[in-house]
Amino acid sequence: MGHGAFSGEPVAVWLTEQEPDRHMQLTADFWFDDPNGKRWHAPAKMRTDGASIPPQLWWLVGSPYTGDYRRAALVHDQACVDSYGDRKKRREADRMFYHACRAGGCSVWDATVLYVGVRVGALMDRFPKAKSSTEALRPHLMRSEGPVEQIFRETSEQVLQPGEVDDVDEIENRTDAALTQRLGIGAITN
Repeated sequence: MGHGAFSGEPVAVWLTEQEPDRHMQLTADFWFDDPNGKRWHAPAKMRTDGASIPPQLWWLVGSPYTGDYRRAALVHDQACVDSYGDRKKRREADRMFYHACRAGGCSVWDATVLYVGVRVGALMDRFPKAKSSTEALRPHLMRSEGPVEQIFRETSEQVLQPGEVDDVDEIENRTDAALTQRLGIGAITN
């Protein structure tokens, strides 16, 4: 099964900012055509901070500008903005992200873990609150896990436990079941 195709390589410039320089801006349109023929567009002048991976997961998943998921992250970030908080549109964007990761060269395992990550990100408002602000943003060198790391790790393990499968429908079902179990949410599928 094909996963889709990118328009090419993104063209961007680094931005110099008052805060730590972490943003880039696309200088040309960039897009991903998913397996169903839908075009996911990241327009020129779009600002990005790379993959929107919570800092506490960088040590596990990767940093915002590394890995075969970089191009997928661009179109996913724009798709999340375009979803305007609509959970159904966000779910579609996350499914596209899986395909874009695979089209970008990610293994099934990597794309699955990254998919779990974006689903966790989509549901952050439903997570148990951290006990303190430092608990949520502590450096990765500390041994104890916070709620985000624990839910992400446990969900990823549960999704991958039956074995790798290159089928976004199956991965979505496994992820929904695992997150429902972890978060106690009955309506995770909307």
